[in-house]
Amino acid sequence: MSKEKEREELHRAIWQIANDLRGSVDGWDFKSYVLGFLFYRFISENLTAYLNKEEHRAGNEDFNYADISDAEAEYGRVDTVKEKGFYILPSDLFVNVCKGARSNPNLNETLSNVFKNIENSAKGFDSEESLKGLFDDIDVNSNKLGGTVIKRNELIVKILEAISSLTLGDFKKNTIDAFGDAYEFLMSMYASNAGKSGGEYFTPQEVSELLAEITVVGKKSVNKVYDPACGSGSLLLKFAKVLGKDKVRQGFYGQEINITTYNLCRINMFLHDINFEKFNIAHGNTLTDPKHWDDEPFDAIVSNPPYSTKWDGDNNPLLINDPRFSPAGVLAPKNNADLAFTMHMLSWLSTSGTAAIVEFPGVLYRGGAEQKIRKYLIDNNYIDTVIQLPPNLFFGVGIATCIIVLKKSKQDNKTLFINASNEFVKSGNKNKLTEANQQRILNAFKERKDDLYFATLVNNTDVAANDYNLSVTSYVEQEDTREIIDITALNAEIAEIVERQNQLRAEIDAIVAELEGDAV
Repeated sequence: MSKEKEREELHRAIWQIANDLRGSVDGWDFKSYVLGFLFYRFISENLTAYLNKEEHRAGNEDFNYADISDAEAEYGRVDTVKEKGFYILPSDLFVNVCKGARSNPNLNETLSNVFKNIENSAKGFDSEESLKGLFDDIDVNSNKLGGTVIKRNELIVKILEAISSLTLGDFKKNTIDAFGDAYEFLMSMYASNAGKSGGEYFTPQEVSELLAEITVVGKKSVNKVYDPACGSGSLLLKFAKVLGKDKVRQGFYGQEINITTYNLCRINMFLHDINFEKFNIAHGNTLTDPKHWDDEPFDAIVSNPPYSTKWDGDNNPLLINDPRFSPAGVLAPKNNADLAFTMHMLSWLSTSGTAAIVEFPGVLYRGGAEQKIRKYLIDNNYIDTVIQLPPNLFFGVGIATCIIVLKKSKQDNKTLFINASNEFVKSGNKNKLTEANQQRILNAFKERKDDLYFATLVNNTDVAANDYNLSVTSYVEQEDTREIIDITALNAEIAEIVERQNQLRAEIDAIVAELEGDAV
């Protein structure tokens, strides 16, 4: 079976699970259970495959970790946690809990203890922060699952068996892709039905891929990648696809303010087989409490931060002296933090790095403090490219957003403007960037030259003369798609029509006169 066929089968099975089980729990809440149990299965099979491989290599061909006793398993705990970041006793493995699920009247308590045991296995080790709270959103005692323990357990059994039935392959045969793909599909499915809240969790894959591609043009590897508003981590993980996870030498870094989304991001890292020592995802407000001072600068920064969100701004007197914001001499407005995120990312960008940021279009042309920040960015030659995207790409956002690309080491004092507003296909009730659409944008970005109706390279002095307006349509000529009318031919046609009208009128008058004569 082809990879695409396998993916279709997997998506069909996942959709069926969601369809069969929805109704008891709201879809967007229910994702926590489906994704949580998918994660539980993944780390169980991941650990089992790892330990089996070690034993088989040592000559113990018949060894299967899932079949040994908990007492026997304890001997390998410390070394395994140091390597994998966690430990699961055989009795706590997904496959073994599943076996006895239907006959276990205390299934909810069993699972609650299993999740605690997995998290606690990392205590005192380097992976403790990466595991802490991962299962917090999987409340197996919630009344959302049912009003009684029996009802709750009935639904939990259905979820367990449904996740167990998914064909996710053997770990020796590219299991990681299957689990990662399952996660991405689930997130996009739930996000598409969650409106604006869905967009807070998930950036469409094709947009994520474009951003990642932009930041690694001309590079075969990067030191570290960073997203200051990382959501479920979909943007960060595109680097694993675009470059290969081993080509991100020092790992994946991000920060997320929403605790649920923060947990989802860390789960996503594990599901894509990014081990705990290769990612550092922090929880908190990036603008006022950034967690990665000791890790910057970053070679590649990608982000789709919240549009026009509120922040402390000049209500906090410390921020104007913050080295991330102070160079512009002004803070982003309190009601629109977009350019605060931009300044933060610029500050933490390496000298040779590239940042690609999805922005609300208002930041391109609004006056006041935002104009002053744009002036700082243009005058210091930090803005490399501005890309106008099509409308209705993102969940819960119908407007046309843009991408601002930042660099600290440019080869010219110019800004490239790309109008990609027509680069899309319809996909259901959303617009989507195809591979061809992405490639055209990427080619224009690489070539950095004029392309009639699509791209224009503008001197920064001209941008300054235009009040630092960065709106793409101010620089890229729009194609006139109106039908060209031949005035001479049109006048001839009108004259012909008039002549015919006069002829008809004369004929009608003659008929009327004849009728009147007959009447006399």
